[in-house]
Amino acid sequence: MQLREQLHSGLVIPAHPLALNSQRQLDERRQRALTRYYLAAGAGGIAIGVHTTQFAIRNVGLLEPVLTLAVEEGRDSDVVKIAGVCGPRKQAVAEAELAARLHYDAALLSLADLRDESVPQLLDHTQAIASIIPVIGFYLQPAVGGRLLHYDFWRRFADIENVVAVKIAPFDRYQTIEVVRAIADSGRTQEIALYTGNDDHILLDLLSIFDFGSGPISFSGGLLGQWAVWTKTAVEHLVLARQHRGLISSDLLQMAHRITDANAAIFDPAHHFRGCIPGIHEVLRRQGLLEGRWCLDPAEELSPGQSDEIDRVCKAYPALQDDDFVKEHLDEWLH
Repeated sequence: MQLREQLHSGLVIPAHPLALNSQRQLDERRQRALTRYYLAAGAGGIAIGVHTTQFAIRNVGLLEPVLTLAVEEGRDSDVVKIAGVCGPRKQAVAEAELAARLHYDAALLSLADLRDESVPQLLDHTQAIASIIPVIGFYLQPAVGGRLLHYDFWRRFADIENVVAVKIAPFDRYQTIEVVRAIADSGRTQEIALYTGNDDHILLDLLSIFDFGSGPISFSGGLLGQWAVWTKTAVEHLVLARQHRGLISSDLLQMAHRITDANAAIFDPAHHFRGCIPGIHEVLRRQGLLEGRWCLDPAEELSPGQSDEIDRVCKAYPALQDDDFVKEHLDEWLH
């Protein structure tokens, strides 16, 4: 019940990046510094081993080390610790058991690798993971490897007892509303929290109230790659959204569009999101939190013109950034 209450209270949950050195090996000092930054900025949760952490950590033996570092840094706080779980059944069960052994609170369950499974098979897979650790559903947009999951799936998914939340990240209004409606129709809105993962629609998701005839339902918070940067400001935005939910002023609408414009520079939709993770790394590099923007795949780099776009939004929207906060505390986080 405590976990459900925390999730419903509304949390900023950054999708945690991977800190590498120039040899593309884990930079433990900066990996810890990132977690310290998120906690100091007021994040209520951290998600590790997810898309932003690079799914390829599983291929190079880094899943357990990065999960361990994050849980060590969050040990003395009440931050909700979420571990990414993916792959076919054997792999997913092993990852869920690892997360439970490390005392993670929940698993963010990706079904992207189960492209040919039927809805009953996907539900059976989810039930197997939910028997090990509380599950947060994950609608990952198809543009970065997810699969389409329609109303029928989500409505039946909501009946699984140990589902505690859903991260809705299809980057699509039709599909977003379909999931929200499925959870509303399940009658379990007090047990299953909704978290936006739509980095292209963050503030408007958080300000929205939905009602499909069974009563109002809203997003509690967000679990977002965009919130891996400028996290202190994101915390302020969530507070603002919760205070003004259902009341979208012209100022809030303008802010929402600025956040989306900034996200476009960082996430690189102009090149089908190829520069998404390097874009996040580049912002963190400029702040001094990362030494470089290296990814596990040497070919994963900023797209042509993306650095200029990041320059543009940083210049245009200084109020979205938390550079002064990072500068003030960087030395202690790196210590």
